[in-house]
Amino acid sequence: MLTLVTGTTGQVGRRFVPRLLAQARHGERVRVLVRDAERGEPFAALGAEVVVGDLRDTEALGKAVAGVDAVVNVAASFRGVPDEEAWAVNRDAAVELGRAALTSGVERFVQVSTGLVYGSGRGRPVTEEDESRPGGTMWGAYPESKLAAERELLGLEGLDVRVGRLPFVYGEGDPHLAQSLMWAGEWAHTQRLHMGHHADVAQGLLRILYARGVGGRVYNIADDAPVTAVELHQLNGVEVPGELYERVDPDPWLVIMSTERIRRELGYRAVYPSAYAARDAGAL
Repeated sequence: MLTLVTGTTGQVGRRFVPRLLAQARHGERVRVLVRDAERGEPFAALGAEVVVGDLRDTEALGKAVAGVDAVVNVAASFRGVPDEEAWAVNRDAAVELGRAALTSGVERFVQVSTGLVYGSGRGRPVTEEDESRPGGTMWGAYPESKLAAERELLGLEGLDVRVGRLPFVYGEGDPHLAQSLMWAGEWAHTQRLHMGHHADVAQGLLRILYARGVGGRVYNIADDAPVTAVELHQLNGVEVPGELYERVDPDPWLVIMSTERIRRELGYRAVYPSAYAARDAGAL
């Protein structure tokens, strides 16, 4: 089995690929698509095949998927990029990759998406059956383009597509945890963020990749204990601004996800059920 992974130089991809390589069985190989050959060297040193090219280059996509059995599309463009770039990478390139995979005879395609596609809260943890309700403080080109990609990829007849929706990802030196204060500093003290450690994101994606008979299924991946704005400040060792206690959370269930499906169907159990468990284990 040859698996192609895109987005390998991002925060998720660079931590996912070593885990994919580490658990590979005899005869299983990994190929990575990178725009810069130098940035592919660490993966080559671990045993991955490296293809140099841009995800938005149709010719590069054909080369990348040639002979591939499975694709894990981790590539994403978000936070601070122009809307047109988010759409070009998150929807257009993802769909073209799916079409190239279909043409090449790829057996499985894992689309890495985001829990932000749910939009507004439901007054309970959102499930994979919930339709998107655009809106809320975190809505924008990123979730909108990711949702569009999901829909188009799942609609490609003949391609086994499965989707993993990620929470706010952190851990292992990822700067996201510190960056969370850009938003948490403006929240009410009770407002929550659903998180997932890189180790759990990786195991969730691996379970989705290797599971049989789950084509067309969508799975939420997250930990067991969303953290509040106050806890985010405490985890970062920063004093909690007093004004947080003066604000009211406008949507207490925004992007709080149920993980019942991935637990029940794929045996997922969070290695780090909370950010505090990761902190105590020295895994932040």
